[in-house]
Amino acid sequence: MKIIECPRDAMQGIHEFIPSQVKAQYLQTLLEVGFDSLDFGSFVSPKAIPQMRDTEEVLELLDLSKTQTKLLAIIANLRGAEQAVQHSQIQYLGFPLSLSEQFQQRNTNKSIAEAQVEVEQLQNLCVRHGKELVTYLSMGFGNPYGEPWGTEQVATMTQQLDQMGVKIISLSDTIGVSSPENITYLFSTLIPAFPHIEFGAHLHTNPNTWREKVEAAYTSGCRRMDGALLGYGGCPMAKDELVGNMPTENVLSYLQEKEVPLGLNQEALQRALALATSVFQVH
Repeated sequence: MKIIECPRDAMQGIHEFIPSQVKAQYLQTLLEVGFDSLDFGSFVSPKAIPQMRDTEEVLELLDLSKTQTKLLAIIANLRGAEQAVQHSQIQYLGFPLSLSEQFQQRNTNKSIAEAQVEVEQLQNLCVRHGKELVTYLSMGFGNPYGEPWGTEQVATMTQQLDQMGVKIISLSDTIGVSSPENITYLFSTLIPAFPHIEFGAHLHTNPNTWREKVEAAYTSGCRRMDGALLGYGGCPMAKDELVGNMPTENVLSYLQEKEVPLGLNQEALQRALALATSVFQVH
């Protein structure tokens, strides 16, 4: 079971700038917990996401000598990816490919067709530099724009990514519209159809629906889940009101109930939870 902690997602929509030292201190604590990966920052336009303009500085402040946790950076175009691959500390590059034409334009200023061409370029870049591309299928469970959406679109997009050699695909519930039914259908259909692809769940949720979403993903075979401690964050490019991230501590409590071995440092987890409260409530 892989848990991907997403402090970048939690921080990116906060308007007041969080000092680099504060970010680094929080990330350093998360590195001690033992998550599989940390979505720690992004190489995107500072105009688009001002909060992430110091990703390179924060990266240099981290001590990675005593952790097995891998670093993931979000990129929105080839230019950002070319920056990210220069850093040996980063193992994964994450790119949002949308099933919504409108959201693809809002998020990366390009059409879906243009974004698909870029995914192929990104995949080739990652292979050349020994990195791995994580493709997030944004609006993977539906969208708020009234555009046509169906599970067959997800399957078609997955097929196209498979042909490009993409090995990790995370279905993203960008605005919290997923249901146990479509989560179950998608994972239970895609995982057997593409056994060589690692499928993840990046679910946004409100406090009342988290459990049914985690349960649907887990029982359908998903073994890669994203979360953010205390459920902070959401996508500032999607709608005006942010739907919170899946609270990591809730995912962990569900998995502990199922007696899934996670091997996390509980003491570091409690420190990270306390620190999250101060980092996000102050800012």
